Amino acid sequence: MSAFSVKLFLPSGDPEGIKFVEKSNWIGSGLVLPRSLYAEGKDIPELSQAGVYLLVGESEESPLPTIYIGEGDPVRPRLDQHLRNKDFWTHAIVFTSKDHNLNKAHIQFLEASLIAKADASKRCLLDNGNTPTLPSLSPQDLADAELFLADLLLCMPVLGYSFFAPPQLRGKARVEYHLHARGIEASGYESSQGFVVKAGSTAAKDEVESIHAFLSASRSDLIARGLLIDRGEHLELAQDYVFPSPSNAAGVLLGRSANGRVEWKTRDGRTLKSIQDLEAAE
Repeated sequence: MSAFSVKLFLPSGDPEGIKFVEKSNWIGSGLVLPRSLYAEGKDIPELSQAGVYLLVGESEESPLPTIYIGEGDPVRPRLDQHLRNKDFWTHAIVFTSKDHNLNKAHIQFLEASLIAKADASKRCLLDNGNTPTLPSLSPQDLADAELFLADLLLCMPVLGYSFFAPPQLRGKARVEYHLHARGIEASGYESSQGFVVKAGSTAAKDEVESIHAFLSASRSDLIARGLLIDRGEHLELAQDYVFPSPSNAAGVLLGRSANGRVEWKTRDGRTLKSIQDLEAAE
């Protein structure tokens, strides 16, 4: 990945308020609009353009965020509608083109691509009822839309949203860690987004009585979404999955509270904590 710069503009000076984002060498621009400030921001010129948007909020049923992805030409009427009809969202993230070059086919491509990526990543709950098909685009329009999408995806983690980002390795080499306890075997590694547990890792089928409610809810959520599959004596992770921390990953897999920095070990028995302490001392 090449280096790039991102510029954030906070018109009110409030880090939690309205934000504008621009990336170097990109024709697009982004806007983060808190729902609580919608009346203040609804006349922002970008909302009168064609664009793709995400509504982001919390879920009462899952520790993961809930998102809705849509497109509008212009965007504002769709946001006005969602303000009336969707209660879950707290922030809208809108992406438009600075030169007004996004057409209906472009934004339909962006919407369908983002929905597919969010569904594949399993790092959020999608509020969309269905997955739209990709529109038919000329080779030139397809190239333009794909470039716009690539830059959009680079901006999202900068804004604090990593729904679409694949796990990124930390450092030059990946150290693989393993977990052996309660009859399960799992492997994973650290990434810039969290702790990645590899597909095929197993998890305890039962939970101890003292398990933290958050861990129990996380396990139930992964089972409900088909990420932890019942294999009889144990559960199995269906795909590589990013957990918020090594301890969260260990706790979910073991069905009990766990200190992940001690539980995760290399093949030769070194703990994650010992390796981190050594790296910090160098």
